[in-house]
Amino acid sequence: MNSHLTDSWPELPLAAWQDTYTTLHMWTQVVGKVRLALSPLVNHWWEVPLYVNARGLTSSAIPYGDGIFEVQFDFVEHKLIIQTSWGASKSLALRPQSVADFYAEFMLALQALGIEVKIWSMPVEVPNPVRFEKDTQNKSYDREYAHRFWQVLILCDTIFKEFRAGFIGKDSPVHFFWGSFDLCVTRFSGRRAPERPGADAVTREAYSHEVISAGFWPGGGDIKGAAFYAYAAPEPAGFSDEKVRPAAAFYHPVMKEFLLMYDDVRGAASPREALLSFLQSTYEAGAKLAGWDRKELERG
Repeated sequence: MNSHLTDSWPELPLAAWQDTYTTLHMWTQVVGKVRLALSPLVNHWWEVPLYVNARGLTSSAIPYGDGIFEVQFDFVEHKLIIQTSWGASKSLALRPQSVADFYAEFMLALQALGIEVKIWSMPVEVPNPVRFEKDTQNKSYDREYAHRFWQVLILCDTIFKEFRAGFIGKDSPVHFFWGSFDLCVTRFSGRRAPERPGADAVTREAYSHEVISAGFWPGGGDIKGAAFYAYAAPEPAGFSDEKVRPAAAFYHPVMKEFLLMYDDVRGAASPREALLSFLQSTYEAGAKLAGWDRKELERG
């Protein structure tokens, strides 16, 4: 593995880029909702996420008519790039501007490319949502922190994929959910989960089967900084009492997740080893207590 993948974890203090984070969260929801509107349903909403790539975050191919198009947040040149299989493309500058202006500019660019799509313009998974076309308050874009965030995603994406390779059961791609603004990977036992009483359609589909999931999140609310998380759903009895690694990891009783703060990984002698130990130990705790058939699900 190239040394730069684990030797250059950038600082990402939440307070320093909170406004950019909030604005970028809404921008990714605008793009993500276009992908959602035009893509066929895939189990557990896997048609929804974005993906880390060599320039930033991409929608991957979105079907449209007899062709496809792709939308990419380029955090190198700070552009939003729309490319189509019919040769036409559009590029919009990523700059300080309101969510309302970004939404209008992006939808006009799609129309100019011959792409007609209607989305539900209400943000999801955020407190006090404001429709995209009315959101004039969130308008920050700090190039440095957008770039840092993407660099962190690259590091996480690489290590999550290494962790993913050890599992031969059903496993999600490593993907970025724009609703919760986190990068995650999810393992499945192969068994259906009990239906959650009162669950909405989104939750019912997302947790229709037993899972152990882990990811990276920039933080928010009671969590005052970026963190790695891991949870089991449904959570087996005793999960919260399990001893996981590294020692800095802890169980959050409200979130019902194990957390490991990003700065604890960043400051470890080997960030890669610290993160892999967190991913593996939390998975082992959940799989053991939930009675997963690990011989059939794990590689060697």
